[in-house]
Amino acid sequence: MGLTQAALAQKVGVSRKTINTIENLVFSPSAILALKIAHHLDIRFDDLFWISCQD
Repeated sequence: MGLTQAALAQKVGVSRKTINTIENLVFSPSAILALKIAHHLDIRFDDLFWISCQD
């Protein structure tokens, strides 16, 4: 999307490390943070964050 981790972090009010841990599936963001990230990336929430429901 053309944003660095630092730029996205600044836009959504978190640290660059938080964005990094989300990208690497170490940390799951709150619903509010996930919505902010999707908004700033101009992408649908469910296209950005999903879960696999395997039995």
